Amino acid sequence: MTGSADRPGGPPRTVVALPAALRRELFAPGVWERLRAVADVTVVDAHSDRGALAAALPGARVLVTGWGTARIDGELLAAGDRLELVAHTGGAVSPYLGAELFARGVRVTQAGAAMARPVAEVALAFTLALLHRVHRFDHALRSGLDWETASVAPPRHEILDCPVGVIGASRTGRAYLALARALGARVSVYDPYLTAADAAELGVRQVSLDVLLAESRVVAVHAPALPETRHLLGRRELALLADGAALVNTARSWLVDEDALIAEVRTGRIDAALDVYDAEPLPLGHPLRSLPNVLLTPHQAAATVQGRLALGESTVAEIERFTAGRPLLHGVGAQALDRVESAEASAVEASAAEASAVEASTPHPHPRTEL
Repeated sequence: MTGSADRPGGPPRTVVALPAALRRELFAPGVWERLRAVADVTVVDAHSDRGALAAALPGARVLVTGWGTARIDGELLAAGDRLELVAHTGGAVSPYLGAELFARGVRVTQAGAAMARPVAEVALAFTLALLHRVHRFDHALRSGLDWETASVAPPRHEILDCPVGVIGASRTGRAYLALARALGARVSVYDPYLTAADAAELGVRQVSLDVLLAESRVVAVHAPALPETRHLLGRRELALLADGAALVNTARSWLVDEDALIAEVRTGRIDAALDVYDAEPLPLGHPLRSLPNVLLTPHQAAATVQGRLALGESTVAEIERFTAGRPLLHGVGAQALDRVESAEASAVEASAAEASAVEASTPHPHPRTEL
């Protein structure tokens, strides 16, 4: 741990509870210097160690959290006697913050908006791969099928004039639909909170969930994981998909009944591309791993170099606004705790941070300033 006590009248003492490897991914050198220019920074490398965090919090006005940071509950909040702002470098805050924080009036901001673009790009990549059956051809060739047999696949389609359905006009959903529309797709959206004016501005058609499922060649899921969206897509809903249709899920497995999806894709009737699962890490013997009509990635949709740096930029910009007395752009209230984030998802994010630490220990041709 490095840093000093908050100086009266000086910049606010700010605890950055992130390990070195993750700090390097999140904060470009210039962005880190911007933080140091407005804050008296204390670094806690052992960010999951409650004792280390408790020792750093007294006198701190700002706390920067990230994947794997110890949960800020009443006990740790008692140590943070002067805490005014928690700036989370990820999206969902529910795994890391307790209700006591909001009850005490501590402001909270998060950087989830910066994740929209990389996740949307992966969803678009999934969409194109499914339309052209790239995953089926890849699986066939890698599994040893002869050339002629491996060339057999269901009809392929272009995205131009393709009926694409988006479930959830979230930040990521809007980024995805903009990309799909730019390539000529005809986009429909199901979102009970989307107004007609917003739909018109986005250039999309508003439809019911059943209509969207029945009429879309590709359905992309971008809804939030809330109690009311649990298994939004179950057996009945998945059965509405047309033969040859495809499902893209880069949001949360919470939204889709995984057993029902497995049953549907096993028939070969539909295809799917997934970045999220009920069990993470995905078990080696899991049925999804062997299906030729399913494209899988290990919960990595947001983990681009640019995306991580955007998270850091967003976090520091919010702290600059806080120190200048300006309104936060990405502040959230206690309702953010309603988002459902599984322990498995949190574990995956933590293991990703650990993997980054291993990678960061390897020498690079252009070393960066230590943060």
